[in-house]
Amino acid sequence: MRSRIILVTILAALGGSAFAQGATPREELDARLFDSPALATPYRENLSEDEKLAGLAKFWSEVKYNFVYVDKLKELDWDRLYLETIPKVRATTSTLEYYRVLSELCARLQDGHTNVYPGPELRKLTMARPMFTTYLIEGKVLVREVFDPALAAKGVRPGVEVVAVNGEPSLAYAQRELVPVISASTPQDMERRAYGFNFLAGALKDVPRVSFRTAAGKSFDLETPRVEIETFIKAAYGREPFELRMLPGNVAYVALNSFGDDRAADAYMAAFERIAKASALVIDVRNNGGGNSSVGYRVLATLVDKPFATSAWSTRQYLPSYRAWKKPMPDFEKPANTWEPDGKRHFTGPVVVLTSGATYSAAEDFAVAFDAMKRGTIVGEATGGSTGQPLFVSLPGGGTARICTKADTYPDGTRWVGKGIQPTVAVKQTLADLRRGRDTVLEAALAKLRK
Repeated sequence: MRSRIILVTILAALGGSAFAQGATPREELDARLFDSPALATPYRENLSEDEKLAGLAKFWSEVKYNFVYVDKLKELDWDRLYLETIPKVRATTSTLEYYRVLSELCARLQDGHTNVYPGPELRKLTMARPMFTTYLIEGKVLVREVFDPALAAKGVRPGVEVVAVNGEPSLAYAQRELVPVISASTPQDMERRAYGFNFLAGALKDVPRVSFRTAAGKSFDLETPRVEIETFIKAAYGREPFELRMLPGNVAYVALNSFGDDRAADAYMAAFERIAKASALVIDVRNNGGGNSSVGYRVLATLVDKPFATSAWSTRQYLPSYRAWKKPMPDFEKPANTWEPDGKRHFTGPVVVLTSGATYSAAEDFAVAFDAMKRGTIVGEATGGSTGQPLFVSLPGGGTARICTKADTYPDGTRWVGKGIQPTVAVKQTLADLRRGRDTVLEAALAKLRK
């Protein structure tokens, strides 16, 4: 899933600058240097050309000095892209068009933690969604879940193929409308966004006409009204952060669906007495879009009896005198931390972790630590390939940008951002299994445990 965490992050980003939220006099003074209210102008249907260019310049400069992956800026020639974007900004005739141009520029960075978000006034024009989710399997866009009984009654059910949108083939629609403005770190990240999280997003007032095809080959067209993003979030991403069920063979299946708060770890601890009696443990983070890494580390601490390493990281240091002396800028590097074992709880049986391209951010930090501790097997697909610490900056017209400032690695320095954490056993959900109601990845994990 293009996770609830990502959605919540987007909505939080639309809330405006810190300057406007009751900052102290000292903070207000400091904000004039990096986030001055002079550039945080309110929304209008069409911002002035001066505001648009100032916003472009602010985004360009903040990226140039804060984006952690400097080599990308060099390869892209960030100044050249800035110059090429100026006439595109001048040609825009609305604030909506302007933010699409900024998003296209941002997408060139290919980083899932670096994004441009329009303000709340544009939310209804860009983020409304029909009441069902989709994903790409074997080159086909398929319905994943349906939250509108009216659509379900008309045949929109999990496994039904989305063939076309307003007469345009689904894959072509996504490539034209979505891919150019999506900031994604890897092909699997782009796939989950373009054919899942962002698919069919658009204006609330516009009703896309979608062509469907069932497994039996029956085709039908429907108008699929959109709802506001808050309504969609509540329906689509309201699953509990923790799920537990026992599978045949006394295998405990634990889904950790979110690290957005402590609930997943708290519920895991509360259920640990039952989990500890299992012969094996499957931990599913395929639908976990991240949050706070420490939530996942609390769970991992129950799998070991000695300290384990978490991610190492680095960030940029800009030293003006070094630039004047033509000396290389040294990065600030932080070695991996260690996390202590739980002490009271210890699961000693075999463990498998399930991952997908929707496993993201803090959930990937979880997978990194699990992989590095050599405690078990990762089964599924490569993770989304993006984590880090975003810097939020305000933009004219009520919008916001975030820029990744921290590069995380394995404890030994191995890079995985831009690649994804690779599974030990690579397995994808198959179309045939989906339509039979079978979980290909989970079944592969259980087969691994049986061996």
